[in-house]
Amino acid sequence: MQTVAIITGGKSPEHDIAIISSRNIYNALDSILFNIQVIGISREGEFFHLTEKSLFDENIEIGQSKLHQPLAILPFNTQPIRYKNNIETYIEVDVFFPITHGTYGEDGVLQGLLEYTNRAYVGPGVLGSAIGMDKDVAKSLLAQAGINVTPWLTFFKNDIIDITKIEATLPYPLFLKPANMGSGVGVVKIENRTELEEALKTAFDFDIKIIIEKGIKGREIETAVIGNLNLSGTGVGEIIVDSGFYTYENKYINGATKVIIPAENMIDSTIQVIHQTALKAYRCLQLEGMSRVDFFYVNDTEFYLNEVNTLPGFTNISMYPKLWEAAGVGYTQLLTNLITTAEERFKMRSELRRER
Repeated sequence: MQTVAIITGGKSPEHDIAIISSRNIYNALDSILFNIQVIGISREGEFFHLTEKSLFDENIEIGQSKLHQPLAILPFNTQPIRYKNNIETYIEVDVFFPITHGTYGEDGVLQGLLEYTNRAYVGPGVLGSAIGMDKDVAKSLLAQAGINVTPWLTFFKNDIIDITKIEATLPYPLFLKPANMGSGVGVVKIENRTELEEALKTAFDFDIKIIIEKGIKGREIETAVIGNLNLSGTGVGEIIVDSGFYTYENKYINGATKVIIPAENMIDSTIQVIHQTALKAYRCLQLEGMSRVDFFYVNDTEFYLNEVNTLPGFTNISMYPKLWEAAGVGYTQLLTNLITTAEERFKMRSELRRER
């Protein structure tokens, strides 16, 4: 029996969603194949060993309970996960399953740390995670590869932002987004100059780099991909927002979104083109393990790749597991496949030469 360590929480505004995802994963993992451990990252970035009871505590604050044992990570050690207050005691781990959405967990930072543990881990590696998280860099690479992306402008904190030039380049409505954030955190829809001026006052609250995108009037279409060198993908689903747009609040708090799988009123040839575009984007952005690929669909000849999500949600409303379920791969089997994919990549990399 292998030991899988779920990593949850994290130093990100998406901390709470990560915990919800990890609970679903914990419940769905095949208990015959896997022994399950849980590592929680506090909002301050400290690592703790969590019990099952702690994970499912509705009032959990990682690191704020005596049941949460602080951990130390020892790079290059045969047993790298050890108790901080008793370094001789360790947690055996065969595969890590990080489900730490957002910054410090999905952007290559945690993946770099896991590389030094010499263990397999689910999801893309350092480079793919970093590229996939940065909307500006990802768009630049996708556009260079000939993939249609939403027109955008990029600004860094302390840039002198000329609103007249923005208006001359991009028509309203606009969307202002942190370059490195997920789940709709920090996204603002802008209809006019007054709203743009107001949005720019707090534009850099979540990131030192922002993008401003042209608003596309289209349907929000998503598809799922798994694999390293050999890729598999699903059909497409649609996100419908009852009011407004796909913000964090509408997605997780207000219940204002619904998922339709398969997406309706789309011809097979268009679905196939979207599928192939998703696979091309996956390769272009150096992704591995898994990703959800999101599009804006205007019509059968016009659609835009919006963004990729390298550690997609596993909550009850999350599209990634639902797309695979519609494709005939149940939740438990999907998790097993993701772990197998992680082991496959680890084996491939372990076989590479490290000396001349």
